[in-house]
Amino acid sequence: MARYLLTLHRRIKVMKHQYLLTLFLLSVICLNAQTDFPRTQPLKIEADKKLDLKSNPQSGTALKMPSLLDNNPNASIKETKNSRNVKMLPEKELKQAGFDLKLDTKVGERRNANSKKHFGDMYLGDVKTEGNFVGIVCRDHEYVDGDRVRVYVNGEVAEYNILLTAGFKGINIDLEKGFNRLDFEALNQGTSGPNTAQVDVYDDKGVLIHTNQWLLSTGSKASLIVVKN
Repeated sequence: MARYLLTLHRRIKVMKHQYLLTLFLLSVICLNAQTDFPRTQPLKIEADKKLDLKSNPQSGTALKMPSLLDNNPNASIKETKNSRNVKMLPEKELKQAGFDLKLDTKVGERRNANSKKHFGDMYLGDVKTEGNFVGIVCRDHEYVDGDRVRVYVNGEVAEYNILLTAGFKGINIDLEKGFNRLDFEALNQGTSGPNTAQVDVYDDKGVLIHTNQWLLSTGSKASLIVVKN
């Protein structure tokens, strides 16, 4: 037993020496690797050659630029100004803004003349339908100037004040059997008389069945008869 322990002790001692020797060799290798720096060589920069500023600008490059150093003492001020004038289009193709605008110089005269003329009551016609109601729409078909109307159905006010604009405005009207009278009373003439409007009548299926226009002075009425069969 004692011999076995002695042998084991010797083996451990030998392994310890081998381990230390290995560490020593590795450290030597690492030191050599770290101190082996690459050698550098200084970069030698030579002075650039002088440029020939008076060389021919028309040769040597694809982009031909005029020389800025060569002055032309014979160039006149007129030639210099003309060289800066760049025309994108031929002169015959250039047109002034509004060249095709046509002005009616008498439109104001006609409106002023109409404003002084009196337009009395109008009859817009009659139309027949089998529906229970009709849709009545109207708009200012001429100059939108603030015209307003009141709508009557069989003598009763159905709409007190409708401002006529460029878009259609209106109401649905329930019909009685037989004749139904619709009156449109002009409440004003706007800023440019007379009171003007287009009126359209649609049946209960949305089909246009009648259309007309009116010109009214303030207080005048346009009448329309709708007959329900």
